[in-house]
Amino acid sequence: MNKLVTEFIGTFFLVLTIGCTVIGTAGSGVIPPLAIGAALMVMIYAGGHISGAHYNPAVTLGVLVRGRCSVGDAVGYMVSQCLGAFVAAMVVGFFKSGVVVTAGEIDTTKALVAEFLFTFALVYVVLNVATAKGTANNSFYGLAIGSTVMAGAFAVGGISGGAFNPAVALGVTVMGLSSLSNIWVFLVGNFAAGLVAGIVFKQLNPQDA
Repeated sequence: MNKLVTEFIGTFFLVLTIGCTVIGTAGSGVIPPLAIGAALMVMIYAGGHISGAHYNPAVTLGVLVRGRCSVGDAVGYMVSQCLGAFVAAMVVGFFKSGVVVTAGEIDTTKALVAEFLFTFALVYVVLNVATAKGTANNSFYGLAIGSTVMAGAFAVGGISGGAFNPAVALGVTVMGLSSLSNIWVFLVGNFAAGLVAGIVFKQLNPQDA
């Protein structure tokens, strides 16, 4: 139960930060990516020793494929992450009541590729800095993971919205920042990337099998 609560809390604050820094603040410039990357970083440091601090169903899938998570735990993590994202979206709606929210438009193909690439980068980094024997007990894992999300937000946020996380995709859809009809782009791109990252990690790190 402690692990599930930790996953809920971490995902909640990640999605809360996204909503509060994007809605009603023009949603552009350097503030949202910096705040989002920082929020993820600190939540990872806060919960990493309890749950592994996935806060992302795609990361959980990658960890499952990598062999560091059971199917039962993976399902529980994903449910907690999505619940945390949903509750965060409700809180953002309360904070930003009265603010008109317009769903962003995306080019489906470009957004799908962007989400796949940077979700792959995120899960690949997580697996290598937080689960590999060669980097065990390091103190930089949270910074590395948060920085990956920040870099992705800067690089392709204008193309896909920069979710890199199915729970975040759920949260921004509930907030109205993304259309429900586009949620499949994030689900397909993010989960496919998590799967591929897990496979690539195993191929490149046979000693960690």
